[in-house]
Amino acid sequence: MRKAGLGLIAGLGAASGIIGNPLFERVSASAWASSPKQPGRRWGMLIDTRLCPAGCTACVDACRLTHNVPTFSDPRRRVEWIHKEEGRALLGTACATKQTMPALCNHCAEPSCVRACPTDSIFRRKDGIVAIDYHRCIGCRSCMLACPYGEVSFNWSDPRPAIKEPTPDYPTRQQGVVEKCNFCSDRLKKGLEPSCSSRCPEGAMTFGDLNDPKSAIRRLLQANETMRRKAELGTEPSVFYII
Repeated sequence: MRKAGLGLIAGLGAASGIIGNPLFERVSASAWASSPKQPGRRWGMLIDTRLCPAGCTACVDACRLTHNVPTFSDPRRRVEWIHKEEGRALLGTACATKQTMPALCNHCAEPSCVRACPTDSIFRRKDGIVAIDYHRCIGCRSCMLACPYGEVSFNWSDPRPAIKEPTPDYPTRQQGVVEKCNFCSDRLKKGLEPSCSSRCPEGAMTFGDLNDPKSAIRRLLQANETMRRKAELGTEPSVFYII
């Protein structure tokens, strides 16, 4: 995948009218089923916002605990793998509700963050997961600038003292590196689903193989009209929403 300079990315965005476009692309019930697929498995997430309980943070809490995500009191140093955001702010005018709903890395098929990284520390796996090699990260934050969703965080301070309940099951990071959702690739290796979807009390989050027509996520995509964040940018997000 050829790298593109950040200035070129910004210039193309302005020239093509990307900036200011609607936040979401509407996807009909049959669109995903009929669109061409890359061979092999591709992990994805579908969030049914109709089932997402108001004020619930179970998915956020589970993620923070599972992956040693630090909690800083200073909002300018916030590190998040998944967070909840007001529906209108997240989905745009297509969403009338002010209820908060989950937002996370979209694990795009054409990730702009990967193109922008000069060290290949952020990369897309064959199964569709966009992952980070913390040891290769030089802290340049090019990926943060390139991500149109703002879903990459940077450790301005040492994150370890800000971890409330550290777990030995996942490595902690250090000051000066980026981090984000990894679709719980560590849990997938053990045959487990992501901690966020497994802890959702109402089953609002469905995780699975987008390329498997028999999977639960594919059945839901075929039966419902869904939306993806800023899909008009051509990033091909792997996170879908039912509103």
